[in-house]
This record gives sequence, C-alpha cells and structure tokens, in this order.
Amino acid sequence: MDPVHALQDARPTPFWLDDPGRPEPCPALAGTTRCDLLVVGGGYSGLWTALIAKERDPSLDVVLVDGHEVGWAASGRNGGFCESSLTHGLANGHERWPGELARLERLGEQNLQAMEDAVKRYGIDCDWERTGSLTVATEPHQVDELHGFAELAARYGTELTPLDAAAVRAEIDSPTFLGGLWDREGVAMVNPARLAWGLKRACLEQGVRIHEHTPAVALAASGPGIAVRTGYGRVLAGKVALATNAFPSLLRRHRPYTVPVYDYALMTEQLTADQLAAVGWQGRQGFSDSANQFHYVRLSADNRILWGGYDAVYHYRGRVRAEHDQRPETFATLARHFARTFPQLEGLRFTHAWGGAIDTCTRFSAFFDLAHGGRVAYAAGYTGLGVGATRFGAEVMLDLLAGERTERTALEMVRRKPLPFPPEPVRWAGITATRWSLAQADRNAGRRNLWLRSLDRLGLGFDS
Repeated sequence: MDPVHALQDARPTPFWLDDPGRPEPCPALAGTTRCDLLVVGGGYSGLWTALIAKERDPSLDVVLVDGHEVGWAASGRNGGFCESSLTHGLANGHERWPGELARLERLGEQNLQAMEDAVKRYGIDCDWERTGSLTVATEPHQVDELHGFAELAARYGTELTPLDAAAVRAEIDSPTFLGGLWDREGVAMVNPARLAWGLKRACLEQGVRIHEHTPAVALAASGPGIAVRTGYGRVLAGKVALATNAFPSLLRRHRPYTVPVYDYALMTEQLTADQLAAVGWQGRQGFSDSANQFHYVRLSADNRILWGGYDAVYHYRGRVRAEHDQRPETFATLARHFARTFPQLEGLRFTHAWGGAIDTCTRFSAFFDLAHGGRVAYAAGYTGLGVGATRFGAEVMLDLLAGERTERTALEMVRRKPLPFPPEPVRWAGITATRWSLAQADRNAGRRNLWLRSLDRLGLGFDS
C-alpha cells in the first residue's frame, strides 16, 4: 500500500498546539500605555527577553505584544530539539568564526544549562529530557563525514561519539542507518508549545504585561523614547526589543537580511509497546540524517514519532501566509520517506500534518543590531535552531540595550551582520538554484556543483 494512505486522517494543525492545556490569550492592548521596555513578538526570543529583563531588574516595567498568541508561530510548531549550538552546528561555526568557536561552544553549553535551570526554577511542564541526539549516515560517503565532524568537535573541546552501523541500530533500528554520531550532552528534547506557554506564565508571574492579538504595525522615535503603533493603540517605551524573526521587521533596513522558509512535519499515532520494541529507541534521543535535505525525528512524551524536515520552501517575495502551512506534496514525500526508514512500522498512521515559517539568513545563525540611538535592539536569523539559541539572543539584546560591553557583545558573531539577500527576482532565482543543487549533491555522493562551490567561497548559501 502507498504510505500516503497513512495521511488520510491527519489533522491540518500542529500537534503541539492541539493541546487542551493551551492557555487563554491575554487581552489585546487598547489605547496608549507606557513602559520601560517593549518586547515585540511572543515567541521564544521575545519571551526570554521579557523574562530575563525582569530577572535582571524586577522594578523594570516590561510590556510584551504579539500579533496572534504566544507560541503560535515557529515556537509552537518546531521539532522540540533544544541544542547548545549557537552557530547552527559546529561546521558552520568553524567556517565562520574559528577564532572564537571554542568560546561560542562554551557559551552555548552554559546557555542550555541556564534553560534547564529556568525550566526547573519556574516549574515549567514541558517534557524536558536531556537525551542528546544522533546524526545518522544513510549514504556511504556520509560515514566518513561524520568521523570528520567528531575530529573537528574534539578540536573545540566537544565530545561526539562515532557509532558504526550496528551500534547506531542498537540505539534506533532502521535498515537505512550506516553509521552515526552521538552528541550525548548538547541537546535536550522538549514539548515546544508547552515551553512557550510556561515562559508566558513565568513572565506574568514576574510582572510582565502581555497583550496578545496586538500586532505592532509601525515604530518611530518619540522624544527620548520610541513609539510603537498597534492595532488598537500604541506603546510609548524607553527601549524596544524586536523579536519578530520570520515576520517582516518594523525596521525596514533589516528586512533584506532574512527570508522566511517553510518547514513541514508529521506526527504519528501513539506506538504500541510492540512497535516501540521493534525500533528500540530506549535512549529516546532525537536524530537527524546527514543529507543536505535532512529529516529531524524524535519521540514525544507519549511515544509518537515526529517526522519533519526535508523540504525547505521559499515563496516568491518572502510571503508569510496561512495557506503555506499546508503542502500535501511535501507531506506525501515525508510519509514515503518514513516508510522507507521504518518498514517495521508499516500501517502506523499519522494524526497531524503541519508547516510553518522559520527565518534564515546567509550565515544560518543569529545576527544582532541596534537602531534609534541604541534604543531599539534586534535579533533574527536563527535558521531552525532557535529553541535554544533564542535565549542567548535575548541576553545579547538586553546587553546591547544596556550599552554594556560583555563577553557576548564582544563576539565577532554579535558585532558583524551577514550579507543581505539580493532583491527579487534574483533572490528567488538564487534560492531555487541552491535548493536544486543541494538535492543534486544528495543524489551524487555529496559532490557539490559549481554553483554550491561558488557560494561556499563567498560564505553564502541556503540551509534549513
């Protein structure tokens, strides 16, 4: 039977958000209010910024606004991989900041531990599991690449454990696995929506004023502060932190630096005890494969399998629209790939199928900026690894707004921005050519064509 039949009852909504424990939204802002710090955006980036601002100074009056509801966008739709990497992986960090990568790795480890500590301190019920993760090879050339990554990690003080085919299949059994690399400490699994909702509750308990269904539509200087116009009113703030990620920045000059890319995922029904035994998975690690068009996979707390990734879809002019959240051709591809990876689970059905936009930039990891004389800070470009890195980004934005020189603000990664994307239609043509070339490389033992090699030399590219 065609594996696509397993999709026939899948609900077109993110699994994590389809939760009876979803909190009621906070009232929209109506009229004018004043505050010391306004945070625009109710995803992880904005929530951490608001919470840490109150931790640093409990007397600070902090307002957070979101155009929809807290955790509704990428923060409630992702795979729930909370990684220590701040650089979209070790290889990307080595390519761009070799001189400070050891420091970035250390800061990333500290950041992940600080997240775990906050989850415990605020009693956030988000199924936090410090399982680590596996990167698996599914093609022969990828086995040697994984050994190279392990050697690279050792140079920067990070231990990654190489596994041969038998060892990786002893962890998670798939006939497609030829080898693996185990990061035992640097990744936690989390229920992403419950993490966002838990952070919302923590913010409210610390005195943050949250207004949902309150889109911020314009920003301008106003005397010694900043005025942000919203749907029904405005906020007069001393300082502003912009945490809008995939959505267009209120600062027009920042818009060329990011593009929204659509990512897709499926969730299976609950596995029976026999089905779970058929794949092993006693360690409950998440895993991803080594292809350019890769999959990310993990178990939920109730033993469903999330199967996501592969396609990363850019729409002309970077349109973020609700209709892009569903893409049947991608769901069909994912279903067929799942069946090939886990043939022992034939007949398992999918209960949810969804997508959503993430932001990416030309260096694949976050960048930062100040505007309006240091009164507005901005962070974006997390490229799919924002569950953990957004907390670090929040710390950076608050350092910048405070005018403090810290270990974070001294980083070249923080001081320099990536190259912007070209205007349309060159942007669309370049991204399309890159996606086609990456798929070709996957089919040709990883060999990169002239287009990809040229992008490599320029420090540009496209990734998910």
